[in-house]
Amino acid sequence: MKTFRSALLTLLALPLMALAEAPASKPAVQEDCPHPPPPAEAKKPTDGWTLTRGEALKGAPAVKLSELLAKPQPHDGKTVRVEGQVRKACQKKGCWMELADGAKGAGVRVTFKDYGFFVPLDSAGSAARVEGVVKVTELSESMAKHYEAEGAIVPRGADGKPREVQLVATGVELRR
Repeated sequence: MKTFRSALLTLLALPLMALAEAPASKPAVQEDCPHPPPPAEAKKPTDGWTLTRGEALKGAPAVKLSELLAKPQPHDGKTVRVEGQVRKACQKKGCWMELADGAKGAGVRVTFKDYGFFVPLDSAGSAARVEGVVKVTELSESMAKHYEAEGAIVPRGADGKPREVQLVATGVELRR
């Protein structure tokens, strides 16, 4: 038993003595940050940037925004490409935007297919190119009031019912 104690003490004492004799060393200084640099595409250029949301544009037939607003029925249910200025965008999620020729008058409400992507909340003022399916729809009065509360201009037909031209987008490009 005495031999066992001696062997155990020796096993415990040797590492402790080695640690006690080791000179105190400074911790190693790390010269480089361990984090990789951000990817180059994460940096926004200061001007002329293009932001793509959803699918890449595929070359759908182009329709002028003014033509779509003046005569939407021939385009109802068809996939088109429209270019215009973003007049308004949803300020809660970026789940819709409105393309228009000016500050007044009707615009095209752009929503996003299957609620699958959003645009930045500060999209208003950007130039936009959008591909998607045109829908001419009558809105409920509550939905029209909701859109108007968010700053949208909702046109009304001769009968006073709120109607609008919508574009359910599969892809959006924004430029500033």
